[in-house]
Amino acid sequence: MNILPFFAHPDDETILTGGTLALLAKHGAQVHYLCATRGEGGEVGDPPVCAAEELGAVREAELVCAVGKLGGRSLTFLGYEDPRVGPDEALYAFTDDLTGLAGQVAATVRQFDIDAILTHGSNGEYGHPAHVLCHQAALVAAMSFPEGEQPAVYTFSAFFDDHPYPRLLNKDDPADLVIDVSGVRTQKLAAALCHKTQHALFVRRRSEEVGRRLTVEDVIIETESLGRAFGISARLEKVLRMGE
Repeated sequence: MNILPFFAHPDDETILTGGTLALLAKHGAQVHYLCATRGEGGEVGDPPVCAAEELGAVREAELVCAVGKLGGRSLTFLGYEDPRVGPDEALYAFTDDLTGLAGQVAATVRQFDIDAILTHGSNGEYGHPAHVLCHQAALVAAMSFPEGEQPAVYTFSAFFDDHPYPRLLNKDDPADLVIDVSGVRTQKLAAALCHKTQHALFVRRRSEEVGRRLTVEDVIIETESLGRAFGISARLEKVLRMGE
């Protein structure tokens, strides 16, 4: 079984669905990672890990590290530039060419004979336009294939009650699979630790919520979810239920 996690920035794969991807790899799936940008517009760390002009190269290396920890088979960057965060923390998409982006996703599906795409939810988790764009492009790509050859599309962070960090949930995407990833927590944590430039970001909001400084290990979520956005992959769902 060949799986394509498609995401906007390095670290999305780990924070949003790293345990699920590790479980799939553990049970024999070939997981081929596809990242739209190198995260050039993100944070450099606190204290800084690198200069701003070096961030793309550093985050690329961080993602290479994380994919290895999660048992990934391959990693491809589409080469889009991640826009910098604007005034009042405004977030932006990395392109306005949905058709072109979907074509690149479809080409990757063909290259690796993909059975299922895992991507951002319809709400972009916390409303990130780049995440919404990836969601839309994955659907357009999947639907472009002839019937019988279409990959299924699942979304990360699908909504379910009692999620430990509801800010990350896509409120319009009900969860069809709620996955206990505690058995691969070590792999997910190792992948998160690869993303050194993002460690301050990972812990900032939740540290403020609890009133004390947390570590990356403290904020690793052990329950993840997927929603069916297009089609169903019986093989994927069987593997994840077996992993539970």
